[in-house]
Amino acid sequence: MNEEYDIIVIGAGFGGPVAAKLCADAQLKTLLIERSEHPGEKVISGLTIPFYGFLFGPKFIQNGNPPYERPSDGIDNYIIKDIDNGDIEVDDSLKVPKPFSPIFAFGYNTYCKEFCEWEAEKAVEAGSVLKTSTTVVDFIKEKGFIKGVLTEKGERIYSKIVIDSEGSQGLLAIKAGLREKYPPEAISLADTYDYIMNKADIDKLFGFSVKMCWGWDEQKVAPPLGYGNGLMVWPYRESLHFMQDQCLMLKDKRVPNLKRNFETYHDNITTKLPWWRDEIAPRIKLRARLWQGFEIYVGLDEKLRNRPIYTNGMILIGDAAGLESTELCDGVPAAWFSAELAAKIAIKAIKCNDYSATFLKQYEDQIRRHPIIQWSITGRNRYNLRFAQEKHDIEQLRKYIHDGWGLGSLTHFTTPFLKVLFKYLYRDYKLIIRVIKMYFRYFQNWILKSYGRSKRKLLSKQKYKKSLRFSEHLFLFSLKLIDFFLKIAVFFGKGFKG
Repeated sequence: MNEEYDIIVIGAGFGGPVAAKLCADAQLKTLLIERSEHPGEKVISGLTIPFYGFLFGPKFIQNGNPPYERPSDGIDNYIIKDIDNGDIEVDDSLKVPKPFSPIFAFGYNTYCKEFCEWEAEKAVEAGSVLKTSTTVVDFIKEKGFIKGVLTEKGERIYSKIVIDSEGSQGLLAIKAGLREKYPPEAISLADTYDYIMNKADIDKLFGFSVKMCWGWDEQKVAPPLGYGNGLMVWPYRESLHFMQDQCLMLKDKRVPNLKRNFETYHDNITTKLPWWRDEIAPRIKLRARLWQGFEIYVGLDEKLRNRPIYTNGMILIGDAAGLESTELCDGVPAAWFSAELAAKIAIKAIKCNDYSATFLKQYEDQIRRHPIIQWSITGRNRYNLRFAQEKHDIEQLRKYIHDGWGLGSLTHFTTPFLKVLFKYLYRDYKLIIRVIKMYFRYFQNWILKSYGRSKRKLLSKQKYKKSLRFSEHLFLFSLKLIDFFLKIAVFFGKGFKG
């Protein structure tokens, strides 16, 4: 017997579970399909999720206790002019100032698998059915409409609407005729080293900052400028990620030997960069090495950017829709935003009993008008680094780095951010209160190493609390004090009302 659902969501990465939960919240019969055994397994390694994803993303994330590894208060940019002679500049202008840091963070460093699992749990709690170890190989098509999916097990599962969140490497969007294969110069391969490191050492050497390194190509300490990322180091709670990535094709259609190049970059920078060689290397232990491809410059290709992201009975979200950030190389906020928009349109379509492309086009219209999504997928600072290399212009290099990952980035981001902020505040003036509560709750979770999963787990942290620093104990005491005065205010408020 064939299964039937209102909504089928393909992919349990960052976006899929959000769409599934919102559809289930609306009492729609929802199926979330994941090809891995556990949600998030195909989204390897980790990343920093920028703060605006939490501010304007799904309320259940903003109001919840998602698992993350470390708050991030900014970026230290190392501009390597001559590594052999120690000629290195630092642009650390993008920082949350004390005493606001790290309570108020620019983002949150997280391992993808744990976060995606948490999201999938919320989708299931809302009523979604999670089907893992299942690969969708094609669609059921009837009279020009997508009516469901076919799995590798031969299952035919019907639905009114399919939401595709399979990521940038999936082929289903191509089979549906919505997307074409991305060119190699728009795809980057990431080489990530996962190191174990003592938390006390990370606290001392990194604090809450991500470190990024940029250098002239001839030094061979990082991938070519503008054709990938320089070295990026993410600090987590008790581990580090050393990541470098490079486009699959360079200028003049040259195909690089990525394996050889990555080994060269890694060896050069880890033996010549003083802070890594002298301070980090003696304190780390390699746990794993990870490889993953992702889209990097799809949004800069006008033809690809303007491809449709919907058709009869189907919507694309997140990376599947080409919404990866071109500068931060992070698609999580766009995945959340697009998942919310897709879910709302899908719910509306089912109420109206209209699953046509004509009706679903309003989803694409909203994506095209979303200021932060459009800013995110069209930023050119990373791409333009190649021009600084061609001219060997240090002023140009400084400017692109400052405008992309320094304080200058706010000049480009402020307008789209304020547009979205005012829109949200107009609809819900309590957003500011919720966000402040979120920041304090998230930091409390970080200190206690607990994310609201069980009271037993929270109580088991009493021993852990003994290792906290004075400032962290003071923060926890302040929260209790604020809570006490709020309860008094509410008590007297009720008395005056009476």
